[in-house]
Amino acid sequence: MPVGDEWILEGLDGIPPRLAETAQSLALIDHHVHGCYVEKIDRGAFEESFNEASTDPIPAFMTQFDSQPGFAFRRWCAPLLGLERHAPADEYWAARSALTPAELDRRLLPLAGVEHWVMDTGFSLRPITDPAAMAAESGGATSEIVRLEVVAEGLLATGVAPADFAEAFRAAIAEAAVEAKGFKTIVAYRVGFDIDWEPPTDAAVAAAVARWAALGQERPRLSDPVLEAFVVHAAVALGLPLQVHVGFGDRDLDLHRTNPMLLLPLLRRAEVQRTPIMLLHCYPYHRESAYLAQGFDNVYFDIGLGVNYLGAQSRQLIAEALELAPFAKQLYSSDAFGLPELHLVGSILWRRGMAAALGRWVREGEWSEHDACRVLEMIGAENARRVYGL
Repeated sequence: MPVGDEWILEGLDGIPPRLAETAQSLALIDHHVHGCYVEKIDRGAFEESFNEASTDPIPAFMTQFDSQPGFAFRRWCAPLLGLERHAPADEYWAARSALTPAELDRRLLPLAGVEHWVMDTGFSLRPITDPAAMAAESGGATSEIVRLEVVAEGLLATGVAPADFAEAFRAAIAEAAVEAKGFKTIVAYRVGFDIDWEPPTDAAVAAAVARWAALGQERPRLSDPVLEAFVVHAAVALGLPLQVHVGFGDRDLDLHRTNPMLLLPLLRRAEVQRTPIMLLHCYPYHRESAYLAQGFDNVYFDIGLGVNYLGAQSRQLIAEALELAPFAKQLYSSDAFGLPELHLVGSILWRRGMAAALGRWVREGEWSEHDACRVLEMIGAENARRVYGL
């Protein structure tokens, strides 16, 4: 199924021809994505990898194949493994497990039609492909996003003195900024958004680092609101795009504390308004995120992650994301992690959802086909190209 094949839009009736061609063939920029597993995994680990919230083994009474992403894999990826579409789960697993991870990547990733992957290379429990391997296996270019918490945790592990931490962190991310296209924070996971967003003093940072170091953690985990506010402000000062996880994620996240409206005290600060703030994922707070993207010139958002996990129902999410925000403020993302199926299916579902929503508006005379194609190109690639300077 090469990009541009009509199969991508199969089952969608009445898509205007130029819009259909654009949706099928557009070379995407995936502005937030991760690598793929480099080692073989067993079926349990495979099924756990498309259950976003739980970190437990899949219960014996169920299979994760009976989920929206499971059905999407069997629909879109099974034919690429030599199977009939909707092949039974056992057949899918047998065909998949006959291939090495690199073979799977080379078979699936190029078909996503992504010309540039902007990769978060932060912490992973299993080895995943780095940007160089991702480029080689997908045929697309790659850039890197640096996760702030990983930098901070690495510094503490080196034994940096609390009084020196603030300056050492600023120096570390300034060095990273020479090559990286931006930064990411997972403050949503670590403390939530309902914290004091006033920039902390270096003395307050030193005191917080001393408390953190006194915990004696073998693998330091940043979860102090003072330090989270500090690393965010330090990154903002450099002016590169700052990605912020919003909404849906693993269960160690308190979902009610990741509503992006809680970021208003941060977003209203003049110094923050000079830096692109990229709200990632956003479901189920995609409407709140769109509101913020409308209200602040420097705020952007995507619905990555949610598209894959909503599967066939993602068309509604995609249409809702087009309701409020200016179209120059939304970007394509898959947030795929580990499984190349997620990289491919994220692309296919997004193309189909955009074609369905925009095609309806063209048929009803609300939009011109030219404008529909233009918006598809903006969200799929051009906005990311502008914001990240690709």
